[in-house]
Amino acid sequence: MNFLIDVHLPISLSKFLNNQDNCSSTHVNQILQKWNTTDNEICKYADFNDWVVVTKDEDFKNSHFINKTPKKLIRITLGNISNSELIILFNQHLSLILQLSQKKVFYIEISRERIIYNDYND
Repeated sequence: MNFLIDVHLPISLSKFLNNQDNCSSTHVNQILQKWNTTDNEICKYADFNDWVVVTKDEDFKNSHFINKTPKKLIRITLGNISNSELIILFNQHLSLILQLSQKKVFYIEISRERIIYNDYND
């Protein structure tokens, strides 16, 4: 599964995913207009390439539910957290993430307390 890590998340998350089986990852700062890439461009790029957008940005959540893009979205709602804590939490949920990533459309939200998801039963 391919992940597109948004600008507000660390490149270390992308590196972590690149070291996992069946995963590859690119940070927004490595493509398109780097940190100047618009949310709309990120959504189009991810959907065209069938990638999962990973972000902290609530605008992507709104776009997912209202505009149906990006089709595959993971939203991190952890507030201020160290990079290592973020990677630990992501690793704890990686098997579920990989399972859901086979769906055509899904939404996952990861917080300290829980993970919620909607896979639209496709």
